[in-house]
Order: sequence, then structure tokens, then C-alpha cells
Amino acid sequence: MPAQNRNCPCGSGDRLDECCGRHLAGIPAPSAERLMRSRYSAYVLGDVDYLLQTTLAAQRAGLDRAAMQAWSLQSTWLGLTVEKTEQSASRPAHAFVTFSARWRDASGEHIHRERSAFVRHGDHWYFIDPTVPLHAGRNDPCPCGSGSKFKKCCHGATTR
Repeated sequence: MPAQNRNCPCGSGDRLDECCGRHLAGIPAPSAERLMRSRYSAYVLGDVDYLLQTTLAAQRAGLDRAAMQAWSLQSTWLGLTVEKTEQSASRPAHAFVTFSARWRDASGEHIHRERSAFVRHGDHWYFIDPTVPLHAGRNDPCPCGSGSKFKKCCHGATTR
């Protein structure tokens, strides 16, 4: 089956080209949930460049591209369940998505549940990776580029 006619890996039930494929091709995801779904699809499809591009710029240097690529390609992705999406009332450019991702690899089947943080800058949403520290003092400009102080912006998203 041609890639554009296959169902989207994110589990939406839509075709890839009508769902996450648009975001993987460069159209910004309109919400944190859509970004999270497209990142899952990127893992399924081995699109590590997309995973890097959609992570907060201040964290990209701390990502292990080779490990991401290996995990993506050495796993059989079994499904995604989005449990909850929360938009911050006090900080509208911030959102959280709670999800579970399932995969199988050489050591068996696994499930990963996470409450991921996202920040919007301009027309783009970015994943705030909890495994990569954001180096900023509370009163420093936020690394997300919002122009706000870190304590008023992404600090709460990194100290869940």
C-alpha cells in the first residue's frame, strides 16, 4: 500500500497524508496533542529529523540522535492512546498531553506512560523533553524564546 494511503500510525483512523503526514512534511501542528501524535508517528516512521525539529531548540544539543534512531527502527510500534490534553489557563502557550505508547523490541513488549509538556512559540508547538535539562535561572530569559522570564514561562513545565 502506498505510504500516503496507509492509516496514520497515531491511531486517529485518518490516512497518514491527511493526518500526521502533513506535519511531518512541514505544516505546523495546530495543537500540542497534534504535535505529540505526529511525534509518535515520526518514531514509527523513523523520522528522527522531525523529532529533533519539534523539540525545544534549547534542548536539541542534549538529544542523542543515534539512540533515537535506533529505538525508532528497532521497535515495532503497537499503538498510541491519548488519555488527556490540558491547556494551561494561566499560560496559554503551554499545554500538557498524557499518553501511553506501546512497542515491542528484542526484549519484549513495553508501555510508556507520560505527561508531556509543550510550549507554543509563534505558529509552532515544541516538545519540552524531561530528560534534557533547561539551563536557565528563574529570572533569566526563557530558553523557549517567548521573551518572558524562565520562572513565568517554562519553569513550571520542567518541574512537574
